Amino acid sequence: MADGVDGGPGAGAAGGRAPAQAPQRAMWCDERFDFQVTFFQCLAKHVPNIYSAEMDPLVEKQEEMVQAAILYPLECYLFGEDPDVFLEKLQQSGTSQLCGKVFKGGETTYSCRDCAVDPTCVLCIDCFQNSIHKNHRYKMHNSTGGGFCDCGDTEAWKAGPLCTKHELGSSGSPKENSECQLNEEIMEHTRRVFPSVIKYIVDMLIWEEEKELPLELTISREKVDSYYCVLFNDEHHSYDHVIYSLQRALGCELGEAQLHTTAIDKEGRRAVKAGHYASCQEAKEEIKRHSENVSQRPLHVEVLHADVMAHQKFALRLGSWLNKLMSYSSDFRQIFCQICLKEEAGSAKPCFISKLMLWDAKLHKGARKVLHELIFSSFFMEMEYKKLFAVEFVKYYKALQKEYISDDHDRVLSVTALSVQMFTVPTLARHLIEEQNVITTITETILEVLPEYLDKNDKFNFQGCSQDKMNRVYAVIYDLRYVLVSKPTLWTDRLRERFLEGFVSFLRILTCMQGMEEIKRQIGQHIEVDPDWETAIAIQMQLKNILLMFQEWCACDEELLLRAYRECHKAVMRCSTNGRSREKTVFHLCGHTLESRPYRVSADPVSIHLPLSRTLAGLHVRLSKTGAISRLHEFVSPEEFQVELLVEYPLRCLVLVAQVAAEMWRRNGLSLISQVFYYQDVKCREEMYDKDIIMLQIGASLMDPNQFLLLMLQRYELADAFKKIKPTKDQDLIKQYNILIEEMLQILIYVVGERYVPGISNVTKEDVIMREIIHLLCIEPMAHSAITKSLPENENNETGLENVIDKVATFKKPGVSGHGVYELKDECLKEFNMFFYHYTKTQHSKAEHTQKKRRKQENRDEALPPPPPPEFSPAFSNVVRILNCDVMMHIVRTLLQRAVELETHLWTEAMVQMVLHLLSLGLMEEKQQLQKSPEEEVSFDFYHKATRMGSSALNAVNVLMLLEKLKRVPQLEAQKDTVNWILQMFDMVKRLREKSSLTTVAAASGLEPTKGDESTQDKEKAERKRKAEAARLHRQKIMAQMSALQRNFIETHKLLYENTLEAQGKEDAIMEEESMSSTIDYSRIALGPKRGPSVAEKEVLTCILCQEEQEVKLEGAAMVLSACVQKSTALTQNRSRILELSGDTLDPLFMHPDLPCGTHTGSCGHVMHAACWQKYFEAMQLNFRQRLHVEQIFDLENGEYLCPLCKSLCNTVIPIVPLQAQKINSEDAEAIAQILSLAKWLEIVTVRISGYSVKNAKGEKQNLPAFTNKGMGNSALEFHSILSFGVQSSAKYSSSIKEMLILFATTIYRVGLKVAPNEADSRIPMMTWSTCAFTIQCIENLLETEGKPLFGSLQNRQHSGLKALVQFAAAQRTTSPQVLIQKHLVRLLGVLLPNFKVEDTPSLLEVDIFHILVGVVLSFPSLYWEDAVDLQPSSISSAYNHLYLFHLTTLAHIMQIVISSATESPSTCSPENSEEAQSAQSFCREVCQYTSGCFSQDIPGWLVWDCVKKGIMPYLRCAALFFHYLLGVSPPEELLQDSEEGQFKALCSYLSLPTNLFLLFHEHWDTVNPLLQRWCADPVVLSCLKGKSIAIRYPRKRNHLIELPEDYSCLLNQASQFRCPRSSDDEQKHPVLCLFCGAMLCSQNTCCQELVNGEELGACTSHALQCGAGVCMFLKIRECKVVLIEGKTRGCLYPAPYLDEYGETDPGLKRGNPLHLCRERYRKLHLLWQQHCIIEEIARSQETNQIIFGFNWQLL
Repeated sequence: MADGVDGGPGAGAAGGRAPAQAPQRAMWCDERFDFQVTFFQCLAKHVPNIYSAEMDPLVEKQEEMVQAAILYPLECYLFGEDPDVFLEKLQQSGTSQLCGKVFKGGETTYSCRDCAVDPTCVLCIDCFQNSIHKNHRYKMHNSTGGGFCDCGDTEAWKAGPLCTKHELGSSGSPKENSECQLNEEIMEHTRRVFPSVIKYIVDMLIWEEEKELPLELTISREKVDSYYCVLFNDEHHSYDHVIYSLQRALGCELGEAQLHTTAIDKEGRRAVKAGHYASCQEAKEEIKRHSENVSQRPLHVEVLHADVMAHQKFALRLGSWLNKLMSYSSDFRQIFCQICLKEEAGSAKPCFISKLMLWDAKLHKGARKVLHELIFSSFFMEMEYKKLFAVEFVKYYKALQKEYISDDHDRVLSVTALSVQMFTVPTLARHLIEEQNVITTITETILEVLPEYLDKNDKFNFQGCSQDKMNRVYAVIYDLRYVLVSKPTLWTDRLRERFLEGFVSFLRILTCMQGMEEIKRQIGQHIEVDPDWETAIAIQMQLKNILLMFQEWCACDEELLLRAYRECHKAVMRCSTNGRSREKTVFHLCGHTLESRPYRVSADPVSIHLPLSRTLAGLHVRLSKTGAISRLHEFVSPEEFQVELLVEYPLRCLVLVAQVAAEMWRRNGLSLISQVFYYQDVKCREEMYDKDIIMLQIGASLMDPNQFLLLMLQRYELADAFKKIKPTKDQDLIKQYNILIEEMLQILIYVVGERYVPGISNVTKEDVIMREIIHLLCIEPMAHSAITKSLPENENNETGLENVIDKVATFKKPGVSGHGVYELKDECLKEFNMFFYHYTKTQHSKAEHTQKKRRKQENRDEALPPPPPPEFSPAFSNVVRILNCDVMMHIVRTLLQRAVELETHLWTEAMVQMVLHLLSLGLMEEKQQLQKSPEEEVSFDFYHKATRMGSSALNAVNVLMLLEKLKRVPQLEAQKDTVNWILQMFDMVKRLREKSSLTTVAAASGLEPTKGDESTQDKEKAERKRKAEAARLHRQKIMAQMSALQRNFIETHKLLYENTLEAQGKEDAIMEEESMSSTIDYSRIALGPKRGPSVAEKEVLTCILCQEEQEVKLEGAAMVLSACVQKSTALTQNRSRILELSGDTLDPLFMHPDLPCGTHTGSCGHVMHAACWQKYFEAMQLNFRQRLHVEQIFDLENGEYLCPLCKSLCNTVIPIVPLQAQKINSEDAEAIAQILSLAKWLEIVTVRISGYSVKNAKGEKQNLPAFTNKGMGNSALEFHSILSFGVQSSAKYSSSIKEMLILFATTIYRVGLKVAPNEADSRIPMMTWSTCAFTIQCIENLLETEGKPLFGSLQNRQHSGLKALVQFAAAQRTTSPQVLIQKHLVRLLGVLLPNFKVEDTPSLLEVDIFHILVGVVLSFPSLYWEDAVDLQPSSISSAYNHLYLFHLTTLAHIMQIVISSATESPSTCSPENSEEAQSAQSFCREVCQYTSGCFSQDIPGWLVWDCVKKGIMPYLRCAALFFHYLLGVSPPEELLQDSEEGQFKALCSYLSLPTNLFLLFHEHWDTVNPLLQRWCADPVVLSCLKGKSIAIRYPRKRNHLIELPEDYSCLLNQASQFRCPRSSDDEQKHPVLCLFCGAMLCSQNTCCQELVNGEELGACTSHALQCGAGVCMFLKIRECKVVLIEGKTRGCLYPAPYLDEYGETDPGLKRGNPLHLCRERYRKLHLLWQQHCIIEEIARSQETNQIIFGFNWQLL
């Protein structure tokens, strides 16, 4: 046997595996050999050799050896043939019906709200996409890891349990499926192999010896002294702490320590040192010493023998091998399960699987993962074995949970997390309840893990408990919820008994909570330390749904319900009778007496936790609902019932809340306020506050009403307030009394009026939810998520909102921002009850205000009477007797009398309002009873009681009289309408009592004013009308005064208004004046001799800092606009052109036609004096230096600041240079036109340039163009001839404007090239022209994208920014040496005029022509420079220069378009033989000739013309913008409208071009011909025409953000398939999508960090540098958030463009509703990018959400 395998380790893969096969197989096949012994010997021999290098293992090599030496022979033996072939056959033969995919953390899961049995039933993304649930109401969530896909589990789904993929697995009948059954021989082999493999895995995983191996794995060779020091993972120490400890203890490098730590975190353990035992032991001690400190225990380190380590590692490898094998066949799974569950005969030891489960908490992470995967792939895929496994699990449940609670690993990594997979299966849960008593097991576990928190009275007290431990206990509580999640439909006796047993056990937990953490009112001094209250409330929240589920389960079966009630009642009584004192106090009022125990909430201990009493209340309501209450006396005798005791504790709790509101417990600190908040909050109220109200209703229905009210008065400590003792003068005490009376009256209103509970009245759950929604929407319209948050969730996390919302509300869709809201339907407004018991104080007043305002608008009275409540069910019908009992009448009369007698300090308006509400309830109750039954049967005599005189002399008035008086109390003006309404009700009840004829009753039932009241009603109405009219006149008068003041203000500040508001409309106004005549207006031409007048108006601006006005003048102090210069890739299509990060060598004179990366200048349009701005900036710097520790949003070093007015991020200022108005004398112009043709102009320019270059050369050999020497005889004359067409002296700028020109130009240079500022650098003018051209191109692109006209539609900020930028670019020339400008000009002209060409001049196809145009136009005046005088061309010279320069660039651009874009094959368009087409045709012939036939002559002329016309549009539009802002000539009317047709003609006319552009060539043919020849001969042009290189096509494609799918789940699907390119593990990543280019990146992960210039950058940050020049926009797919980032240090989150059907975004997929793309919002993101506002958005966001610990954007 030894020989057979010896060739193994060295042999390669499949090739080397074959020889090993025969002998090995023979050995293992031989029946005489014990397979186990042989197998173990083989392992003992090979495993230590394979896994010998644990410090830096060669994973591929190890895997190869394992395959060759062990796994391949093992598989051959198992299958009896080639493993690959066999497994392939198995794979083909059939799939399982269950999916069983195990989720990793972060993976998206889907649940169907319509079909899932409970929310834990989920599908993986593949099954979901192929299932019927895709079209249902589904939810998406990110898995925490450890769950698995329930596709195929029929118990998990009400419908559609199988997706289309798994239907195949279930469809085949057993016969067809038989081929995937293994044959007997293989089964036999499996039964031989599996036990040994499983035994080996189990033995090695639970092996505790550090130095020795099990006997069967030791071989006789000499034991080597080779050990590893192994460090284990724990959740206490941070990453950095472990790295630090390793560096100190082992003296290793940071990188190595990081590698170790990452591996430990992922795998759970790692060998950090290899060597002899002693050295490893020493390392262990060192690591422990360095990692231990006061608050932390040391790291867990062990020294393991190399062989032990190797075998443990191989055991895991075998585990994953088994795992893979079991996925192929059900037989393998079943054999595996049988072996794992088999217990040794006569041994008490647990079976294999239980051993592993019990050892789980001691295993490291990697081993746990393998173990859990094994359980998933075996037990959970076979239903019968799942049941057996569940039984084992419950058997050891307590032990497992205790291990988990003392462990420190996350729940996902614990075997206890598997409980959800078993407990939520309905049949399995029933089986476990019946057979294993699982409810009792869980409840006992809870009690057993919390003994240290019990006090001497056996009540919980969680002061100072460990939060981590409690979180682990909540997991156990959650298991209880899982078991109860689906109610049984069939009850067996056994189930009933077991459940009741579990319920009684659960009551023991509640008994420990009943009255826990009692508090006592602090008197004198404030409490020193706030006690811990969160834990008790958190447990209450955890138990809320479990309590409800227990009650629901009990209610399924009448017998069970009554028995459970009895048990619960007993438990409550046991808790209530403890420590009862014998003495009683006696309280008399109105001839009634109450004997009760002496107790005062304000002095004695009280607790807010009463789960037992509340459970009893819940069961009582269910008794009433099912009608079983009639049998209650059989189970609890009336003597035992003792209702006063039951009411006592909930009443104390409500009194505590009232006293907190009355500020009597102020000294008890915040903890009490928080508890009271949660007591009434939607998260807890169902099982706290609501149940306490129900308990009072139970009390009111079973006690004598007078006794009940006396008890209320007694407990509220108001006994004295209603006796005739004059209260004290102490104002605080009186205020306290008043609040307590209000609180008590409110509770009385709730007790009588709140009947919307199934069981208290005959309402359904839907009615209850509808009422909740109506009252929420009465406050204000609300978003879907806000309503959901305000409704309680049931055990399935559903609120029931969707089923009813459409009945009561209508949905209003959202706009581009904000969210959709629901508005209440008008017919539901009548349901509004001002004293709704779930309103907080603020909600109450808000709702009241909203409703009164609405009634006022509808011209109705402001009375808001209660809606008629549903009738009490029989068990609660006695509650209404409270309303008409003596004590109530006494309370009502006393309070009304105080109000009438104006004892102002003894009553409040709220109190009177509540009394009126109680009166309304009483009258309505009586009215309802009278309408339903004859008068004799109605014993409810509210009317009589209220109209009866009081008994004592002081009380000698009745309620009616008091109400009449109340109307005259001035402070109660607001209640007048309500009083009138009540008086009408009195009248109506009186008529019903008097049995007047039915017709009058019917007439009155609408509550119309009755005849008797009419006169007073009319008077009141008239009075009200008069007041309203007076108020209206008064308002009118005030408005008139205000508008007069406003007009006055506008007159005095006229200029301010014109500048700020009308800058946009200014051009329009001028244009309107001029365009009165409809003929073509020649004044609207920008270029050439016919140039129109420039509109240069006087500009007076106001500084936003000092508020002073100033006219902008050349010689005046500089005014500036705040601006932001940034690099931009918004126009490029080719992002792979990696940007030049180093600007030192870059030559920015020529822009590539792809516009790969431009410099954009934007402004927010706010004006300051340069001096004011400098002061402001210095002040900010000073301020920043003083606050070093605060995270700054902007980078002051780089000149950043926030605009003082709008807080936009800026990094420079643009000086405002006034436009120089220039008029052209038309006679001169025509005279010159005769002489100055293009040819002549070119000649003059050429001479001037060559003259300069000779001058400048002065013997220097320079890189100069070889000029054509045309008769240089009279060179001096010709050199100056350029001046003869008109010059003028240069504009003189004030020193402050010059300073600002230099400052702004330097910023552009610094930011655009990313270099240090250098005012003397020759590239500054180039960058100035470049940013001017690029910004204009961006604006043109934006206007085109938005479909807006070219002029008149720019925002004010864009308009003023662009105007300033163009004027600055023209003025900047004056601050640089003119020789330099001339040099640049010559290089630019070299592209257009090949006779100027120098060595580095790019080809015509390699430049953007618009950048050339801007450069040559702005640099051309430098040719007029003379040594002695500073000259510049006159208006007429400029006109010609501009015209000819523009014509030249246009010719070049047409050439570009024809060469690059007109080569397409003709489309189906019909050829027109227009004049343009003919010119195009003849032009193409010339080009064809000059390119020696490379350019095809066959392209039809109309097609060429079509291409040219389309391709040249963007260029013409940009040129029009440029010349308009440079010269100030108004554009033609057509450019102010958005019409395609007239636009081309208007542009041509404005720019002095013929509409047939090819005429330009024909007009100046002699001059252009040589240029054309030279252009065509360019090698780049020829290579492009031959198809060897690709040129940019025109018009350029406009950029858009990438196409996103309509449905968000498609994106999640893409993300789930994303694999990080740099990491091999299958851990879930954070995929993010770049919205600019569509790249998917792996974010926030060390695997994808890159080193850029020595800095660690995350994947997104480094991608942004390349894709968006540092600015980028990403979508975090798993979190559904957009991230905007800029540079390395700034970023912000932004709402994703995906909305659910309610118009809301869902960051973090918290709500999980289906999401769909909202086009408008995506467009808004697109505009954010194209307007270059991303930086601004980030700065604004960071300004509003300043965080102390900023997010490290650099590593995103």
